Order: sequence, then C-alpha cells, then structure tokens
Amino acid sequence: MRLFLLLPLAVIATAPALAQQGKPVSRADYLKTVDTRFGTVDTNHDGKLSRDEVAAAQQRDLQQANAKIRQELEAKFHQLDTNKDGKLTLQEFLAAAPGIRTTQTPDQLLQQLDTNHDGKISLDEFRAPQLATFNRTDANHDGIVTPAEVQAAQGRK
Repeated sequence: MRLFLLLPLAVIATAPALAQQGKPVSRADYLKTVDTRFGTVDTNHDGKLSRDEVAAAQQRDLQQANAKIRQELEAKFHQLDTNKDGKLTLQEFLAAAPGIRTTQTPDQLLQQLDTNHDGKISLDEFRAPQLATFNRTDANHDGIVTPAEVQAAQGRK
C-alpha cells in the first residue's frame, strides 16, 4: 500500500488512479480537485501554503491513513477469528491462506499442446509455445534475450 503524504503527490495521484479504474478525468475536474485540496490546506486563506500548514496537512493525512489501515486490519482479524475469542490460532490464520490451483485441466493442456492429436505431448510440442515466446521477445533475432528485450516485450502485452 502506498501512502502519499506529500501534498502535491496526494493530489497528483488522484487523476491516474481514477483513469486506471476506467473513469476518464477531465483537466477541469482534475484542477478542481487540486484547488479544493489547496483550499483545505490553506487554513488561513491567504492564498499561500506555509510550512506549518503543509506540516499540519501531512499530519492529518498520516492520521487518516493510519486509521484506515487499522480499521482494515481489525476487520480482517475479526474475519479470521472464527471462534470469536479475540485470538488467532494457527489453524484460523492458515485457513485464510488462498488455495493454489491450476488454471487448466490436464485435458485442456493436452488439447492446447498436442498439435498432432495423438493423445500425448512430445518434446517438440512442449517446446513450441515457449520457443515462440522466446522468438517474439528476441527482437533483433540474435538468439539472446536481453533484459531490454524482455522489458520491451512486456510493454507490448
């Protein structure tokens, strides 16, 4: 969890966060948020932020963030404490661990990889998708995948 405790970052983080959630943010709406935040911090309403005003706003932001984290942790604790005794046993704690499972059944994997449909996956069939990925990533086709090529390939996804 990132906490933006500096005033400009708290406001700047708003537009990208909304945009990532699929909500478009106009420049006018964004500036309205920035101006509102400025007005909240400018407690003496002189149109300027003093060091004391910035420090006070940071302290308020920190207290709010800590309260939110505490509330979320307490809710999670109560969810895990299934016998409601105010203590977590190892069993209660482990019961909350997410299960691990495969994303495809063996039949789905066979269907995907068994290109000659003989009911078995040969070494060549097993290699084919991985080799195709390697070849797509190796942008200059020199047989070596560099960190830069990996980064570029991840950007194309």
